[in-house]
Amino acid sequence: MPVIEPGDSSLKKLKGLHLWHGDLSSCSQRVRITLAEKGLEWESHPISIPDNEHATSEYQAINPKGLVPAFVHDGVLMIESKDIILYLDTAFPAPPLRPGTEDGLEELRKWVDAADTGQSDLKLLSHEFLFRPRKKMTPQDVEAFAASHQNKELVDFIREWQSADMFPADKIAAAVDRTHGCFMELDAALAAGPWIMGAQFTLAEAAWMPNVHRMWLMDWPLDRYPNLGAWFQRARQRPSFVTGLAEWEPAGMADRFRGYVAERAGGAGIHVTNFGALAA
Repeated sequence: MPVIEPGDSSLKKLKGLHLWHGDLSSCSQRVRITLAEKGLEWESHPISIPDNEHATSEYQAINPKGLVPAFVHDGVLMIESKDIILYLDTAFPAPPLRPGTEDGLEELRKWVDAADTGQSDLKLLSHEFLFRPRKKMTPQDVEAFAASHQNKELVDFIREWQSADMFPADKIAAAVDRTHGCFMELDAALAAGPWIMGAQFTLAEAAWMPNVHRMWLMDWPLDRYPNLGAWFQRARQRPSFVTGLAEWEPAGMADRFRGYVAERAGGAGIHVTNFGALAA
């Protein structure tokens, strides 16, 4: 169980399940989906990313990376979403969200790891095609963020994002290509359906539902992957998708995102399908 020592020692006194999370954070979404599938009660500690609450010293004493989520169970702190969801299925085994064989568990970890690895591309594509109007920063805002946030990788990312109207086209194309490759693999796996690993709904679903939903928001052409598209429609009907993801989206946010995508495509001619494998 990958755990870390909290900078805030008061966390060790907490009882029960506690989650520090962001409304649109895909990593937070996968944890909330897993909690919902398990039917677990948990205490919510919302962190507003647009208001830079993840850059405060108070929050960085909980998660030194200044990212969401952070999770505490009876005083034990974890900060990586893939570790959290695997832990939840071990600590609360009913209903099971993993196969009962070692080979099946190895395959499950492969899918969870792939979704986790894809977070870097998801972050870049989300900030390019969805988040620009949601979080406008002046140069002074960027410097204030850099001064308060100790995660250099995130600070460098924010500097690059805010320094131009668009990320370099080659970076966008590479992120599109890797995501497309993952979607092709998922589509092939889902030929046997209805879920990624067959008949059982598993943590692979919890890991991938937020990622595919994010791409759907930016008008990614899911119809190019018929099995994945059908899987996403099934996944959206799960109560856990509603309570763990959809209900945490700010009211009207999905419509605003899709409106921005259409407006940018019609005005500047910039759309995810202009890049990489999707353009080809």
